[in-house]
Amino acid sequence: MAQLEVVVGSDKRLRLIAEDIVNHFEERLKAIEGKAMVVCMSRRICVELHREIVALRPAWKEDDDAHGAIKVVMTGSASDPLDWQTHIRNKPRREALASRFRDPKDQLRIVLVRDMWLTGFDAPSLHTMYVDKPMRGHGLMQAIARVNRVFRDKPGGLVVDYLGLAQELKQALVTYTESGGTGRTAIDQSEAAALMEEKYEVCAGLMHGFDWSKWVTGSPVERLGLLPSAQEHVLAQPDGKDRFLQAVRELSQAFALAVPNERALEIRDDVAFFQAVRSVLAKRAPGQSRPEEDLDLAVRQIVSRAVAPEGVVDIFAAAGLKKPDISILSRSSWPRCDRCRSGISPSSCFENSSPASSQNVGARMWSKPAHLRKCSSR
Repeated sequence: MAQLEVVVGSDKRLRLIAEDIVNHFEERLKAIEGKAMVVCMSRRICVELHREIVALRPAWKEDDDAHGAIKVVMTGSASDPLDWQTHIRNKPRREALASRFRDPKDQLRIVLVRDMWLTGFDAPSLHTMYVDKPMRGHGLMQAIARVNRVFRDKPGGLVVDYLGLAQELKQALVTYTESGGTGRTAIDQSEAAALMEEKYEVCAGLMHGFDWSKWVTGSPVERLGLLPSAQEHVLAQPDGKDRFLQAVRELSQAFALAVPNERALEIRDDVAFFQAVRSVLAKRAPGQSRPEEDLDLAVRQIVSRAVAPEGVVDIFAAAGLKKPDISILSRSSWPRCDRCRSGISPSSCFENSSPASSQNVGARMWSKPAHLRKCSSR
């Protein structure tokens, strides 16, 4: 094993592994938000692979445990090499890192480990594991389980194998099924790519006859203007809304598993368009609440990386809506504030104002905080 560790941890190989991890994980993040774990063969490799990764992405590194996008999680002692000491933490500090890693909103995205956190540790937003360590049997199954926790729109976990663990995985699965386990624990990424292609054809079929080429080549106004007409195109079909919502959901799940497959990168812009249309169609009905994770997903879909900011967009014109009348903000409305000077409280001043027409409600609601701040400061 010592000889294998020397080969696995050679400088040239670690540089190649680091480059692959950085490129692969960044592509994964374009498909689905989440976190990654890198399993290394030794503590030395953890430290040196960390050094290679941050050399490629210096912005990811922070010495402060409370900040930074990448950390090494390992134990050690004062007798370990000096350059290891920054990665050696006591139990409270490791627990603090665990809390950060479990938080899907925290910027800590990647951890490098040898043995720690491979069993009994749950981080549902963890969706990718890079394995560069010989593993087998129960330990391998436990490691795979780290990335298979249910979380929001996560379709499943992805294991990237750098050492050829296919045979060990097959044997572990045999042991798993013989002991009473059911279901498929893992699938090859090529299967996910094939499923993605199938669901892509379903979505494209539902949009047949609709030209969405402007989604890639058009201006921001043209791209935003595609969404209302795309929505009408879907709704004009029998049961079009439910069929489209289901198809795009299944496509998104398969796409998240297939990235960075070459075909997945080719259709990325189309998938972003389908997701944007889906978010429009899935708007909630009046009075119907939506879970926070649904709102996060909708925002991520609408503000897609495929839509780059290129200028100021009049969203009312792009969506074909009449601009609201905000004349209530004009100088003619200012005398109303004189009532505050006469002793009437700011809230009473607002509540006793003459009723606004429906088209002014939005402006009045926005004007209230500014009005209260101005009057209350006197």
